Amino acid sequence: MLTYHLLHLSFCSKLNDTDVYNNDTLHSPTTTTNKPTTVPPPTAKPILPVQTGVKAQEEEQSNGLTIFFSLLVIGICIILVHLLIKFKLHFLPESVAVVSLGILMGGFIKIIEFQELANWKEEEMFRPNMFFLLLLPPIIFESGYSLHKGNFFQNIGSITLFAVIGTAISAFIVGGGIYFLGQADVIYKMTMTDSFAFGSLISAVDPVATIAIFNALNVDPVLNMLVFGESILNDAVSIVLTNTAEGFFSQSDNSTVTGWEIFIQALGYFLKMFFGSAALGTLTGLISAVFLKHFDLRKTPSLEFGMMLIFAYLPYGLAEGIQLSGIMSILFAGIVMSHYTHHNLSPVTQILMQQTLRAVAFMCETCVFAFLGLSIFSFPHKFEISFVIWCIVLVLLGRAINIFPLSFLLNFFRDHKITPKMMFIMWFSGLRGAIPYALSLHLGLEPIEKRQLIGTTTIIIVLFTILLLGGGTMPLIRIMDIEESRSRRKSKKDINLSKTEKMGNTIESEHLSELTEEEYEAHIYQRQDLKGFMWLDAKYLNPFFTRRLTQEDLLHGRIQMKTLTNKWYEEVRQGPSGSEDDEDEAELL
Repeated sequence: MLTYHLLHLSFCSKLNDTDVYNNDTLHSPTTTTNKPTTVPPPTAKPILPVQTGVKAQEEEQSNGLTIFFSLLVIGICIILVHLLIKFKLHFLPESVAVVSLGILMGGFIKIIEFQELANWKEEEMFRPNMFFLLLLPPIIFESGYSLHKGNFFQNIGSITLFAVIGTAISAFIVGGGIYFLGQADVIYKMTMTDSFAFGSLISAVDPVATIAIFNALNVDPVLNMLVFGESILNDAVSIVLTNTAEGFFSQSDNSTVTGWEIFIQALGYFLKMFFGSAALGTLTGLISAVFLKHFDLRKTPSLEFGMMLIFAYLPYGLAEGIQLSGIMSILFAGIVMSHYTHHNLSPVTQILMQQTLRAVAFMCETCVFAFLGLSIFSFPHKFEISFVIWCIVLVLLGRAINIFPLSFLLNFFRDHKITPKMMFIMWFSGLRGAIPYALSLHLGLEPIEKRQLIGTTTIIIVLFTILLLGGGTMPLIRIMDIEESRSRRKSKKDINLSKTEKMGNTIESEHLSELTEEEYEAHIYQRQDLKGFMWLDAKYLNPFFTRRLTQEDLLHGRIQMKTLTNKWYEEVRQGPSGSEDDEDEAELL
């Protein structure tokens, strides 16, 4: 044993002598540099450890319980949404109901843990990495893919102004207000970087209630598309702004440059992230259109659907791998694929793609909103009443400075004016949702109390906007729109805030492409009012990236749909509950 200690001390002393020698070599004067120096080889990236044995089994068991718990929560929420639709509780937004259910479930689990009946702390914890890798991409892609229903490209200027300039205004108002109030010792003091990061993440707006209300009120479709497009781009812009604050300001040396130089560099970083990611997503969408135009997979819908799923997720992984924004990339990929690639698919794959994206996006949104309610009881919180109140005031102020001035500015250049009433509804219905919540958990703020304060404040603001503003949207509409409410009561038409029921139609009017080459040319000849990009798209881009159906293709698609329908109908009629009553069938038709 003594020999072992002597050997150990001798080995350590040799290491110390070596360190001293190395230090002396590094700090020696330049006269001793005649000795040849060797460049050390680059160190390889460390390989992540892989769990084996008992630890692997424990990790697998924990992941299995997490999956089971998540699916159980989603299943309960689906039943809740079904009951809302069945009993026609259209006045209640689904996000409000799901968050409320999550709060109740979190309280119930907390009681169980207090009674020491079970411990589900690890399973009910929301993991930000799971959100950004698995839950958010389907939501963003489905939002972009559903834009084929409206005239998005014709209003791209107004949408971009609201989404980019408006979101930046809101971020600067909130971030600047928090920073200067902290410097005045009114609220918790934060650095400029942390203040701007929080202002960026809390500016992500999800005005689902506004879109549903606009659909129910039959407002101008151009205005509906304006709000819908702004809500989609706003999320991606907010994520890029937050990444800019995290990535640029934390890595740059701000001690040697002026504030104006920092602003110019940050603007360049943001523009690189925004346009680089958008270009990557657009390029991926165009490649998918060309591929499925020339590789005819229409007769094998399973292969065709598989390629669509690959192209849908491909830009996200590539953008994240080259340090761009995967969310911005997958959004533009969805927009381009819905505009071009979608029309190269068979009718079966078109319907399958639409319904799959809607189902997956609904489940992801429901999961996030449910875990948002659960987070009240699952995370350690730091609550400061002054910080929360001032943040809510700044959020509402930033939204107002975003909506009202930009709407007045756009009215000078628009034929379809945005009325003051619509401006107020857009401001009031600017709900915060899943993205601010996940971004707040993803910020690497130090010390830990600052991270807890940001997380707690974000949860309170999200719940405030969803429960109070979202729940108060219907009474606000009834107060501001008395004449329309009377006309709806006469026509027995009610406002429907159910997003799932709005998306319930299987096939939409412009979702299936059945135009032959001759019919398409005749359609373009009739549309002489097209200008700018719309004319360029209709004349050159659309014919190049989409394949026009021949009469044989059209006949094959209709036969394929009819065969599937007849097969399903025969299986239903042959089932135990099938009925041969033709009179009942005639009544349903």
